[in-house]
Amino acid sequence: MLTVKIPERGMLQLQHLVLDFNGTMAKDGTLLPGVEERLNTLAEKLAIHVLTADTFGTGEKACRNIKAFVHVLERGEGGSQKLKFIEKLGTQHTVTIGNGTNDSLMLKNAALGIVVLGPEGASVQALVAADVVVTDICQGLDLLLHPKRLIATLRL
Repeated sequence: MLTVKIPERGMLQLQHLVLDFNGTMAKDGTLLPGVEERLNTLAEKLAIHVLTADTFGTGEKACRNIKAFVHVLERGEGGSQKLKFIEKLGTQHTVTIGNGTNDSLMLKNAALGIVVLGPEGASVQALVAADVVVTDICQGLDLLLHPKRLIATLRL
């Protein structure tokens, strides 16, 4: 568990990290540098879940060395599938990271939503739904590895 007290906002008691794959932690189906190491460090405190439509057919292979559960979404509307997934985990104990319109529901409903404005950009819906915006996935993961950065961003 990762516990972070945000002054004037309350306590985050996080148990799960749910990430979108393509556009968030991978570009064109290839894992971005630094992601694997950071996720494996975070796996000591959080259960890591990677959600993917597997557009490039590389999601499971790219994540094989990460201490994470990889979940391939069913065909169709991914946003509601991602929301249902975090609801089963418990939204109040889940941090989500994504960049697309289909990530906006999970970003909005999680205890903490981080949007990545990376190489593929980010949808306006995802930006509005998130609590924090970062310019690459490693910065987002570093917020969780170094919670004082997160506190500085979210305190009132």
